[in-house]
Amino acid sequence: MAEKIKSPADLLALAQKAKSEVDLRSGAKAMKVTVHMGTCGIAAGARDVVMAFLSEIADAGLDNVTVRQSGCAGLCEMEPMATVQTADGSLYHYGRLEERHKVREIVRTHLAGGVPVAEYLIKTPQP
Repeated sequence: MAEKIKSPADLLALAQKAKSEVDLRSGAKAMKVTVHMGTCGIAAGARDVVMAFLSEIADAGLDNVTVRQSGCAGLCEMEPMATVQTADGSLYHYGRLEERHKVREIVRTHLAGGVPVAEYLIKTPQP
C-alpha cells in the first residue's frame, strides 16, 4: 500500500520523484540518440551499436544525452543506423555503423562537439 502524504514536504518529494521518472522515460534531455532495432537492424548489429553508444557516452561524461531504441526506420540497406536529435529538434540520420570507431566519432564530434560527422550521414533526397 502507498504511503500517505502527511505534509507539504512529502507532496513536494513525491512530485520531484515523479518528475524525474517521467523525464527519464520521455528522454527530457538536450539530445537524443535513437538506435533503430527492427529485425534488419538487429541482424546488422544494432545491439552492439546501442551498447557502443551507451559506453562511449558514459566515457565522454555526457549527461545530456538519452539513448533510446526504436523499430525499423525503413532503410534496411543502411543498417545498423541511428538518429541523433539535437536540442533544437534537428535530426541527423547515421548509417552503416557496424564499426565501433564510427560510434566513437559521432559521440566525440557530434554529441560532445556539436559538429555532425558528414562521412556517416545518410543522404536522403529532399522533396
